[in-house]
Amino acid sequence: MAAVVMDLSTARGVRCTASSHSLSSARTCSTSSSLPSGFKSQMLSVNLNVVRRAGKTGRLEVVMTATLPPKTQGSPVSKRPTETHSKVMHSISPEKLEMFKSLEGWASKTLLPYLKPVEKCWQPQDFLPEPSSEDFLDQVKELRERAACLPDDYLVCLVGDMITEEALPTYQTMLNTLDGSRDETGASPTPWGVWTRAWTAEENRHGDLLNKYLYLTGRVDMKSVEKTIQYLIGSGMDPQTENNPYLGFVYTSFQERATFISHGNTARHAKEHGDAKLATICGIIAADERRHENAYTKIVEKLFEIDPDGAMLAFADMMKKKISMPAHLMYDGQNNHLFDDFSLVAQRTGVYTARDYADIMEHLVKRWNVPSITGLSEKALAAQQYVCGLPPRIRRLDERAQAKVKKGPKRGSFSWIFNREVALL
Repeated sequence: MAAVVMDLSTARGVRCTASSHSLSSARTCSTSSSLPSGFKSQMLSVNLNVVRRAGKTGRLEVVMTATLPPKTQGSPVSKRPTETHSKVMHSISPEKLEMFKSLEGWASKTLLPYLKPVEKCWQPQDFLPEPSSEDFLDQVKELRERAACLPDDYLVCLVGDMITEEALPTYQTMLNTLDGSRDETGASPTPWGVWTRAWTAEENRHGDLLNKYLYLTGRVDMKSVEKTIQYLIGSGMDPQTENNPYLGFVYTSFQERATFISHGNTARHAKEHGDAKLATICGIIAADERRHENAYTKIVEKLFEIDPDGAMLAFADMMKKKISMPAHLMYDGQNNHLFDDFSLVAQRTGVYTARDYADIMEHLVKRWNVPSITGLSEKALAAQQYVCGLPPRIRRLDERAQAKVKKGPKRGSFSWIFNREVALL
């Protein structure tokens, strides 16, 4: 049951029949508003009690209780992929937190210059048909002709990348869990608050552009895509960063590098498939990701400078936990293993692979000059040895896994492409 208070003077789209003319009466109503076709057969059973609010002479209010249709009660959330981690929170020590907070001046001078002024940023409309143009339909037709050459497995990868970008509210939320750098008010003037909001605004263009482009191609089932986005944002994420900025910025450094690689590969493949405009789109998104990667790696580089022990332990901790992809809880309402299937297609097509994961690890080890850091504690020294030896280990494990994969006609269907099948292996 749901209870709503509604002013009669503003009520719209409700048709009522009264059982009496008193000021306290029971009424039965049905909705007359326009609903999608799938909902028209599910009318609400509504009871309205009309009462006069004390002190509000001449004003009637409606207290409405609605019994929802059975199918809307208890949606199948239990089928969604879920994750459960040990509840480790606020793991940064007070001393390290104060050390981190001392970086505000550094962040203002070093981090914020990686942001671009809005007027100098590209916008999605720069790469899309102009709706106010007289030849808009011709532009759309040309786009659709180019997109007709894109194979289904490429579309699966592109849609997966787009859905990942569209779950941006989750990523901003994650950044605002970090102690010492969160946007405390939602409009904080601190460099960390300014960075988080502006980074989010820049990233927001990525999903907007890919979403509109895919919509115009006519090649994908947009309703299924939209459901997947809604499920993903609703599921959130827990990358096990423990509200700890050391862990959080190791994670973002890795992830920005991963998205740079993935979008770069979709750009290369789009060009190979004959859609040069899409290649440009994926390329400019990759360039943004690379710029953001540089900013996040600068933060961790600074942590290695002021607290090498703490930074080394954080790096090893995140690598031991394994970096989870931001969209690993994606779900379309049908496939409980959607992310796994998407990952297999990305691996097979070379959009994002286990070897890329190892390459990112190796890149960060070199970027932060990890092997040459000295003066570490015993624990940090062990962490150093662990992270330096991890990339070749990951490659060996991947080679063994690939050798054991049974080559065969393993295929899977994706609701994103109207349930067409593509090869997973």
